[in-house]
Amino acid sequence: MHKIIVYSLFLMALGFFSCQETPKVVEQKKPRVFPEYSEALDEIIRTKEGVIRGIDLNSKADVITKTETKSPSEVAHDYLYFEYAIDSVTNYSVAYNLQKDSLDEVEVQINCNDLDLSSRLFTDLKTYYEKKLPNPTEDKGFVVYNCFEGQRKPFVVSLTDNSTPTMGIINLVIYRDK
Repeated sequence: MHKIIVYSLFLMALGFFSCQETPKVVEQKKPRVFPEYSEALDEIIRTKEGVIRGIDLNSKADVITKTETKSPSEVAHDYLYFEYAIDSVTNYSVAYNLQKDSLDEVEVQINCNDLDLSSRLFTDLKTYYEKKLPNPTEDKGFVVYNCFEGQRKPFVVSLTDNSTPTMGIINLVIYRDK
């Protein structure tokens, strides 16, 4: 008789605990940084501060590694390389070239299997940098933006669409004007 009572209490407890609802995890959407552009720009440019990704030229390597969201894929003397995937069709890489621990050049390559999306990203990048650095020069697929401060040109942004018939490839290079 004692075993029957223990067994029935066990079954009731099992039934009670199996009926409890597990709380649902609600994924919170991050607020958009650039709502007027493709969502990919939120990931690639990341913030309105700095030249790109919250980083300015002349930054030190430790500032770059703290700002990036993961460890570099490659590290060499005066060189940091990061790879990211935005989704199943779009990925990009960011290479930082330094001189004496001072950021001298940033190279971003965006690869996209969707040619329409790639074209939209290229247009969005052109518009973004045109608003930030007006009066671009366009020649043979290159769009060049110069940042003027007084009589100097401290840095240049070069944007190129190197897409093939099957793959969208966008190159963005930001470097000190020498």
